[in-house]
Amino acid sequence: MNEFRPGRFEILPLVIKNLLIINGLVYLAQITLEPMMGDWIIDTFALHYWGSDLFRPHQVITHLFMHGSIGHLFMNMFTLWMFGSTLENVWGPKRFLIFYVICGIGAAMCHMGVLTYDNIHLTRDAQAFLQDPTYSNFALLDRKYDLSSGTFTAESLKNALAMAPGNPQVIQDAQVFVQAFVAEFRNTATLGASGAVYGILFAFGYLFPNSLIFLYFLFPLKAKYFVGILIVLELFSGIQNSAGDNVAHFAHLGGVLFSFLLLKYWNRNNRRHFY
Repeated sequence: MNEFRPGRFEILPLVIKNLLIINGLVYLAQITLEPMMGDWIIDTFALHYWGSDLFRPHQVITHLFMHGSIGHLFMNMFTLWMFGSTLENVWGPKRFLIFYVICGIGAAMCHMGVLTYDNIHLTRDAQAFLQDPTYSNFALLDRKYDLSSGTFTAESLKNALAMAPGNPQVIQDAQVFVQAFVAEFRNTATLGASGAVYGILFAFGYLFPNSLIFLYFLFPLKAKYFVGILIVLELFSGIQNSAGDNVAHFAHLGGVLFSFLLLKYWNRNNRRHFY
């Protein structure tokens, strides 16, 4: 294994430091202003499906600096620092920032493609129920999209449709519920730097494949295997598309894809930056 020893290694390089500060301040603003402003911050700055009334072009960038919880923030920022510091020391701040932003935007674009696919299919399936409001069509929607979403409303409606399939009030309630679910699904917000961070992870594994990563500070694993396992898990989870799974797996994979494309472009005539 070749060891990487940069000439001037900074434990907390410039761009990493500023990204940590900005993300921390934005999260502080989120939890401070949310009680006063409600969902306004999420609605305005988190990423929304382009077909939603809440979508704004700036969200492609601003969602990268928002997080849903302190745990979400910590894991992204810790991973960014752990693997990104080496990359910024190798590339310098300008190239590293360009790489980070492109991976983040690329991840958002890939996620937007998935959102488009999901919304088209949900609209089609919902329309099938609205035109033929039967128990089987409602149960199909529930199985594919987890209509319950933590409530008992969908289960109650499903039971009512089964026991009183021709009841006009039950049918109307179910139709209103499905229409509201489609609208809520269309307005779902995505936030976090995970797509860009996965791009950083892939770049580290690509450029320093034999560097050792100690899982739980005990078990050594080469970076190429560690990154490979993460990608396979994300791909499996994304394809499985379990109902209720709110993780943007294809955004993570989009960050990986754009990371690979950018690295191939930058290194098309230079193979010396591999360790």
